[in-house]
Amino acid sequence: MSELLLSPLVLLFTGVFVALSVASLVARRLVSRNAAASPERAATLRNLSERIRAWWFIIGTLALAFALGSAATILLFLLVSFWCLREFLSITPTGRSDHYMLAAAFYVFLPLQYVLIWIDWIGMFFVAIPVYAYLILPMIAVLAGDTTDFLQRVSKVQWGLMLAVYSASHVPALLLLNIPGMSSNFGLLAFLLIVVQGSDVLQYVFGKLYGRHRIAPGVSPNKTWEGFVFGGGAATALGAALWWITPFTIPVAAVVAFCIVLAGFSGGLVLSAVKRSLGAKDWGTMIEGHGGMLDRMDSLTFAAPILFHLTRYFYTV
Repeated sequence: MSELLLSPLVLLFTGVFVALSVASLVARRLVSRNAAASPERAATLRNLSERIRAWWFIIGTLALAFALGSAATILLFLLVSFWCLREFLSITPTGRSDHYMLAAAFYVFLPLQYVLIWIDWIGMFFVAIPVYAYLILPMIAVLAGDTTDFLQRVSKVQWGLMLAVYSASHVPALLLLNIPGMSSNFGLLAFLLIVVQGSDVLQYVFGKLYGRHRIAPGVSPNKTWEGFVFGGGAATALGAALWWITPFTIPVAAVVAFCIVLAGFSGGLVLSAVKRSLGAKDWGTMIEGHGGMLDRMDSLTFAAPILFHLTRYFYTV
């Protein structure tokens, strides 16, 4: 716990809670003033207010996990991965003959991935799911003798495991990186979370204010070029301003933040396409104003491996 009670992180979370307090007051005033506004504007303001309330829960949970240390943070993301995998497979249904394959995914490979982080076995962390789960899951499935839509059924589970577990596990895996001059990598983890989620919020806000040109109307009608450019630019600037909790200089922090923004945007768009193909609006209803857990993690699943490998390649010994 002492490793986390560092002034940069304390200052960071204090600033985030102050910002949330201001945002809550502003949102409440806007909702009360625009109660009789157009239905579309009133709905947008209510949605913004719900998102802010949800952020109190999200940031509070993260702050508590950070304060309790590495074990609590790893456990938190293990639970997040479990819930995301559950949501993914709930709307990509499988059959009775896939039960053993699903059991292996949930109760073997998911916990194994996080145990590998806990024991710092980085080599196996990289290959446990992309190699061994990829090969073993279809071997388990084929023993049931059901060949109906076999490729599609196995691919759904493999895709869910890669997305909800392997990619998401790169968030707490940042704690494993041996970066000279850094006594704790919690700042780097906070940098990732703030830039990714900040980008989502800023793109939403700028898109609502100035959005005119949709990027992919058939996939995600709320994503606009104006929201992406202005929101992504603001999130990149935010990342540059947070250089002091990372091993990066200001220019490098800006470049890394831009890569995170681009990867996160891609993740949100790809997962929106998956939802649309399955006829779903959200992955779930776990978080009011945010949909399901995977709706909050979609950007992170693409961004976390990018930050992990950029940092590992250029900044570790």
